Amino acid sequence: MSWLRCLLVIFAVVSALCVSGPALYFKLNKGFNSKGNSASCAPCTCHCAPPQSLLHLSPGLAHLFVTDCGKDDPDLKEEMEKQFVDLLSEELRLQKTVGKEQSQHMNITLREARRSASQYRKEAEKCNTATETCEGARERAETLLVKEKKITALWERRAKLLGWETIYD
Repeated sequence: MSWLRCLLVIFAVVSALCVSGPALYFKLNKGFNSKGNSASCAPCTCHCAPPQSLLHLSPGLAHLFVTDCGKDDPDLKEEMEKQFVDLLSEELRLQKTVGKEQSQHMNITLREARRSASQYRKEAEKCNTATETCEGARERAETLLVKEKKITALWERRAKLLGWETIYD
């Protein structure tokens, strides 16, 4: 359990550096550049009004404190009291749950795709069998037709030998 806590602390530090790192980098970079350019720029003179206090701008905000935020809402109060590690643990748990749900959805989709492919394969086999059957029947019919033509030619020759004459010749 301590290695998990250590891992979460390292994750928090890296996250904080990722969030604030670019701002610090540009701030330091701007600071270095302003030192190099200070000799070429004239000093700025500003005649701005002094900053006004928060009380002067909005007197109603003086009585609001951040600690008062959500004190009447028990769910929000409980959420605000959670430790950072608990929040990260909960986030990891939620991500794990979402991952499981996505995995289940993917498995269901894969099963449906396999079932459809199997059904299409069976239909293709039926079509192939029907085509082979039709082709066999066509070949048998063609053979029978050739035999019938031979028999017809034989009977015509016999009929001509016996004196039968065709009108169409």
